[in-house]
Amino acid sequence: MSDAGNLNSEDRLAEKAQWLQHQANLIRFSAMTMTNHSGLGHTGGDLSSSDILATLYLGGVLRLDPANPAWPRRDRFIMSKGHCSGAFYSTLAFKGFFPRQMLGTFMDPLSKLNGHPDRNKLPGVEANTGPLGHGLPIAVGAALAARMRNESWRVFVLTGDGELQEGSNWEAAMTAQQYGLDNLVVIVDRNRIQQGDFTEKTIRMDPLAPKWAAFGFAVVEIDGHDHAALMKRFSNLPLEPGKPSCIIANTIKGKGVSFAENKPAWHHGVPTREQLVLAAAELGIEVNG
Repeated sequence: MSDAGNLNSEDRLAEKAQWLQHQANLIRFSAMTMTNHSGLGHTGGDLSSSDILATLYLGGVLRLDPANPAWPRRDRFIMSKGHCSGAFYSTLAFKGFFPRQMLGTFMDPLSKLNGHPDRNKLPGVEANTGPLGHGLPIAVGAALAARMRNESWRVFVLTGDGELQEGSNWEAAMTAQQYGLDNLVVIVDRNRIQQGDFTEKTIRMDPLAPKWAAFGFAVVEIDGHDHAALMKRFSNLPLEPGKPSCIIANTIKGKGVSFAENKPAWHHGVPTREQLVLAAAELGIEVNG
């Protein structure tokens, strides 16, 4: 009976992972459609982070209530790499924070969907981000506030890897370990490409995990496109009691779309209508017209 129960549990996880993969691909295509509409965006990072976002929001990791975005006991998520707003907005809409039709207004004049997230305009956005290196300091402050209030909510923050070249991240990391903020989870979208080139050709970051460990974090590396592995990892937090957690999610810039994968030019790349058709076919998305 025990083996059968474990098998059923693994089957359920595999089924959920398969569903999440499809949802992530829908997020990818939505973000690409938005970038095509606006003529601006960050396609590569949208595609690399979609699996992480889908797992957190649609996989039920984050304790949230879209009908009550300001619910005091909610988990906080901060999209530090705010330039990847196409994937973030799509995820929020898929979760039900606002109508999906609004995605079609991305970066239009007076649209609530700015190029970077604005908490004053959209429900579900915890912090205004865009200038890199700000998200983690905000997250540390939020986690410390929870500790001071004796609250149980957690704080998740998704950073880019090129973003870690900003010194403010490491000042925040030192503060997090000083206070033992094990309600803080840092997720690094380690796609190894930043604006202009590969991260290791710009400022070397490897070995990255020992850097975080040296700053007092419990650290693991994971395949950032493996939904089952992401679910298992997110279901067992903190990584170590008394320490903030860092999950280095190894990803591929432009994941899922062959003409964009691992190409620095697609950090800012804008897909054409013809490329959207190709992307839809590769992502398994049916489109009309």
